[in-house]
Amino acid sequence: MSQVLPTGLTAGATVAASSANLGPGFDSLGLAVGLYDEIIVETTESGLVVEVEGEGAGQVPSGPDHLVVQAIQRGLAATGLRAEGLIVRCRNVIPHSRGLGSSAAAVVGGLAAVNGLAVQLNTTVMDERTLVQLSSEFEGHPDNAAAAVLGGAIVSWTDAGECPTYEAAVIGVHPDIHLFAAIPAVRSSTAETRVLLPEQVSHQAARFNLSRAALLVVALTERPDLLMAATEDVLHQPQRAAAMPASAEYLSVLRRCGVAAVLSGAGPAVMALSTQPELPAEALESGAAHGFTVRKMNVGEGVRWSPKVAARA
Repeated sequence: MSQVLPTGLTAGATVAASSANLGPGFDSLGLAVGLYDEIIVETTESGLVVEVEGEGAGQVPSGPDHLVVQAIQRGLAATGLRAEGLIVRCRNVIPHSRGLGSSAAAVVGGLAAVNGLAVQLNTTVMDERTLVQLSSEFEGHPDNAAAAVLGGAIVSWTDAGECPTYEAAVIGVHPDIHLFAAIPAVRSSTAETRVLLPEQVSHQAARFNLSRAALLVVALTERPDLLMAATEDVLHQPQRAAAMPASAEYLSVLRRCGVAAVLSGAGPAVMALSTQPELPAEALESGAAHGFTVRKMNVGEGVRWSPKVAARA
């Protein structure tokens, strides 16, 4: 039987954006980047209030269909808890529908906020492995979700079955690698771009991406000079190009300038990994011309959660 949370408890979570695939690592490689959403949850006597500031304000659902609320309910069930009422405050910085893991961040943040409530009742909290599993169940693949949970760069995998198991391991990011996110004003849906991908691929294409994904682990951790070759891909970026021509063109411009650039997840944002602390002037000028805001990023930290002082007496 679930334990009912007393009213007046509050908890918060801070969760990073993420970039999935990184070129060849389709649905397996991910990288947390330094844009953070904050979620604050308060227990009340009854009802549900959802307040959203920043990205998505006035656009995302404000009831039980809100992704953060769904994640909170899943986390409460996992920890044997129940809330009679909730106020959920979301302070969003991560752009929505750009390929920067906003949905994964919402889920991970909601789950982690439950830990902040559970710890106040001395209830066992969800560990990182559980957070990866539950958040990946929402996503259907663990790359963004695991990066948001663990921080840094991750390699993730799925043990398929009736109830898939999602796992991930953190790999170090070489200190000489600098990250730049090129974020367009236009949006794109992962579901819409995923249908552009073929059901089957050739052995030649699979072999190419396997070699590049393996090389990318080496490039990220030990040999940044290999990033250009390591970020090549033939399985998903060329197929998505027609749906996001500005992103495809800017990706080509960056690579012609010698910058290892990839679609961030399903796009349309582009992520650049460079061994130089700044992008070439030509690349910056082209980004502005193609409608991108280019921002230098730090590698993101793993999700953080904590109890907070009650918002109301």
